Amino acid sequence: MTENFTALYAEHQKLGASFTDFGGWQMPLKYSSELAEHHAVRKSAGLFDLSHMGEVWVTGPDAAAFLDYALVGKISAMPVGKAKYSLICNEDGGIIDDLITYRRPAGADGTDTFLVVPNAGNAKVVAAALAERAGSGKEGGFDVAVEDASATTSLIAVQGPKAEEILLRLVPAARHDLVTGLKYYAAVEVPFLVGGSSKDLLLARTGYTGEDGFEIFVANDDAAPLWASVAEAGAEFGIVPCGLASRDSLRLEAGMPLYGNELSLERSPFDAGLGPVVALKSKEGDFVGRSALEAAKEAGSERKLVGLKGLGRRAGRGHYPVLKDGVVVGEVTSGQPSPTLGYPIAMAYVDIEFTEPGTALDIDLRGKAEPFEVVALPFYKRQK
Repeated sequence: MTENFTALYAEHQKLGASFTDFGGWQMPLKYSSELAEHHAVRKSAGLFDLSHMGEVWVTGPDAAAFLDYALVGKISAMPVGKAKYSLICNEDGGIIDDLITYRRPAGADGTDTFLVVPNAGNAKVVAAALAERAGSGKEGGFDVAVEDASATTSLIAVQGPKAEEILLRLVPAARHDLVTGLKYYAAVEVPFLVGGSSKDLLLARTGYTGEDGFEIFVANDDAAPLWASVAEAGAEFGIVPCGLASRDSLRLEAGMPLYGNELSLERSPFDAGLGPVVALKSKEGDFVGRSALEAAKEAGSERKLVGLKGLGRRAGRGHYPVLKDGVVVGEVTSGQPSPTLGYPIAMAYVDIEFTEPGTALDIDLRGKAEPFEVVALPFYKRQK
């Protein structure tokens, strides 16, 4: 597999990060203590490099209608400035990726503009699928342009209860309202002080940690200066750089799925508890995977994704069997001790008859049955 390096790789080296391959990218796993990084995000703030994520611009007169066809959500109903979580599925209803789409102001010629952000390992696949679907779906194809800007775009996240205060240090006082007034799952252009000069950057109030936080899209050349500016502004608040290890434990506590673990081509959105994301009723016309998804909803799921709370001290891990009275009834997709809650947690696909909260199950921990209980997701929800 080809190794890719983000524009911030040298910064991570200076900070002493240990690296791991993720979706073909060399990414920081942790800098010192993954537990300390996890707790920093819950209590103050963490700084993440998400530049391995993809950025695909979809523009043109048919952009909204095209994304309605290409994705399972009703993207055309989204107001300018908002973001929407959605899925891109294949014709069989399998999940190619989960992604966030941002609706941006129309271009100078009045045409619609959207930014689609897929996951790291799927970015090229999603960009290719969108380009292919632009030529289908209606006679003559859609009047859209699909531009994969992933190679020239970096993404930096600031997550945690102090995130807003930190970013305000980098924004002129007269424009603070752009940050403080930004709603969850919305985005706006904000002037940031980066490396001694002002840069208009796209700021989104989104994240993957269960905390309040922001994600900032920035050109590769400006990524390192922005990283340094955020780190300096956040120093008095206790901001720390965070790697993939803490990001994984944070998203698991928040009950957020990870592609390749909870989501895959073999699972339908209904299995994963993402049925509300699929606009079968609100969206007229065909979209890729519609017939298969209608059939999957009608048939019901044999297994569904649930949360499992450990009643002991040992944690289940991905692919460990889930048992009921010694019989395998499911499989763990993600699991580890919860740093915030103090007990083991896991997500797992479990036979439908054992998915009610309160159901007692076991996880087979290498030959020993460890007790767990089905609980509602998320495991952790921040106090607002």
